[in-house]
Amino acid sequence: MEKITDKVAALPPDSNYFSLEFFPPKTAMGFANLRDRLERMARGLRPLFVNVTWGAGGSTAQKSLELAEICQRELGLTTCLHLTCTNMSRRLLDKTLEDAKVLGIRNILALRGDPPRAAEYHDENDPEPTDDEEFSWAADLVRYIKKTHGDYFCIGVAAYPEGHAEEAHPREQSLEHDLPYLVEKIQAGADFIMTQLFFDIDAYEHFENTLRDHPSGAFKDVIIIPGLMPIQSYQMIKRTTKLSHAKIPPALMARLDAVKGDDEKVKMEGVAIVSEMIERIKEIKSRTPGPRGFHFYTLNLEKAVAFIAERTNLIPPGTPDEDESAILPDFPQLRINGSSVPTRSIQDLSTRKGSIGSDPRDRVIVANQRPSHPDYEASPLEAGLPAEPVNTRANTLAISEGEGVLGREATWDDFPNGRWGDARSPAYGQIDGYGVSLHVTVPQALQLWGSPKTTEDINNIFIRHLKGELSAIPWSEEGFNDETETIRDSLIELNSRGWWSLASQPAVNGLRSDDGTFGWGPENGFVFQKAFVEFFIPSADWRVLEAKLKQPNMKDAVCFFATNAAGDFVSTDTINFRARMAADAEGTAEADHRPHEPSTNAVTWGVFPGKEILTPTIIEEVSFRAWSEEAFGIWSEWAKIYGKGSDTQKLLEDLKQDLWLVNVIHHDYLDKDGLWKLLSQ
Repeated sequence: MEKITDKVAALPPDSNYFSLEFFPPKTAMGFANLRDRLERMARGLRPLFVNVTWGAGGSTAQKSLELAEICQRELGLTTCLHLTCTNMSRRLLDKTLEDAKVLGIRNILALRGDPPRAAEYHDENDPEPTDDEEFSWAADLVRYIKKTHGDYFCIGVAAYPEGHAEEAHPREQSLEHDLPYLVEKIQAGADFIMTQLFFDIDAYEHFENTLRDHPSGAFKDVIIIPGLMPIQSYQMIKRTTKLSHAKIPPALMARLDAVKGDDEKVKMEGVAIVSEMIERIKEIKSRTPGPRGFHFYTLNLEKAVAFIAERTNLIPPGTPDEDESAILPDFPQLRINGSSVPTRSIQDLSTRKGSIGSDPRDRVIVANQRPSHPDYEASPLEAGLPAEPVNTRANTLAISEGEGVLGREATWDDFPNGRWGDARSPAYGQIDGYGVSLHVTVPQALQLWGSPKTTEDINNIFIRHLKGELSAIPWSEEGFNDETETIRDSLIELNSRGWWSLASQPAVNGLRSDDGTFGWGPENGFVFQKAFVEFFIPSADWRVLEAKLKQPNMKDAVCFFATNAAGDFVSTDTINFRARMAADAEGTAEADHRPHEPSTNAVTWGVFPGKEILTPTIIEEVSFRAWSEEAFGIWSEWAKIYGKGSDTQKLLEDLKQDLWLVNVIHHDYLDKDGLWKLLSQ
């Protein structure tokens, strides 16, 4: 139950420390897997504290509190809970602060959150706030926490080294524009500052120097923790920096561009880039007395963070028991045909122990005979016994870095692909973990999409996006890549019918991994894709399409998933299961009592030298269901920017209730036009 400021004050003046940020996973499987990852990272990396993010409008409030409880109570990690003040009722705010107290959490990161839409989020059960309890800015939240809870909580606030970009501000993003607001947050009672991610070290140096030399003296003794994001993949860092308005200096971008086709090389180049940034920041912070802190936006992944923390010597020393040697001892002399063969001491290699068991060394499995040297040999029966838990920090760190079989299993989701990755991954879903959001401000939304009054207006928004005339739609703030150009006409035809596409890809059969349009992954490989498309469709049209997709000749040609806002769900799997049960009941087929097992569809895969087949993009029921909740929620988020009862608000809410979200996968990747012919008929 320690405060962050107290923990930092207890450190030696010239020491380093770091913190890690996590968000609540979207699926139950991801949540369970994050629990193991947190325990491993807590043991191997020993962060000073961890952050848990909070959903916009409280949409992930319960999951955030559950994750915070795991961190604080189960793992004993000092936990800082994010809390937004806008689009959140005072009643929920009070309850969350009381819940945090019950969990033993004494640290809050006070954020503004999404631009306020108080009229839409006002809770009728809330008492009318007094003038000083209107929550429009983070400073309001800081003052309120101080007023209601005194000094119980250590309060942090956010800052933007390059300035906070928001179209509502008349000027371009700039630190000078932000400074008065940052001063207000500190004077309201904030105890430390944590920055948004950045890659421009010169901008950060200007930021820290400006704060330390500010004439108000507000920042003279305030803890400033720079926020850093490990580069997990090329597309992800491009999207993240676009959303956060963080600039990547041309020299760094050139290094990433040089390896952008290979996720593994991008990640390792990213490790090098962030490690270099940390060394520069250490030098900048050495001008100010006190420990040097760093915050990592992990995206619920561990490998890159572990590499960076070890490479930059951020991991604090542990107790003798924790740091117990994990280095293998000398093997005895081997004898071959009676001759002695000298062996090299493995201690000289200074490598970590590869074994996962409690034994002090690896052993060779000897078949069909009793081990002649039990310390170094094991029978197949002994080798099959469950291993004991990892017993050293060194081993745990090695696993986090992906070493050995256990490391590969622990970091199996190392290259995330957003919602198209595996739903079992803690990193599955939106990369920010903040829940349903338009990712644009209200003025930007109105400028982009106007005030649609008819479905034809909606058609036009989607078609203009496909043609590159709109930079974003509510479900995507990204433009299209080159491969979408090959199916653009088919997508425009689909959208002109009022079947509004959210995601798609063309079929690809064995193109080289260095192909300029479709290539990805290591060199000298070959890539494949099944065509698929995901779209909203009116319920009347869906009934017709559903009947077509259920025809017997479609059984091996396509797979589909479909749901609506009410939660009704149908898929190829449920249809096949019902057909088996019906055949069983009629005695027309052998009894088949297997439960409904949702299929997993790999729609992108690659074959590369010396590697297993890689499948970065999959479509399955659990991920489709998780995404559908967000997809339908975005209709309501869009509707909220218009006045209650307006024609546009009513149109968007009516569409949400009528539409189905459908994903159709065409299995024949040799037929590049097969899916589009099927849907056009």
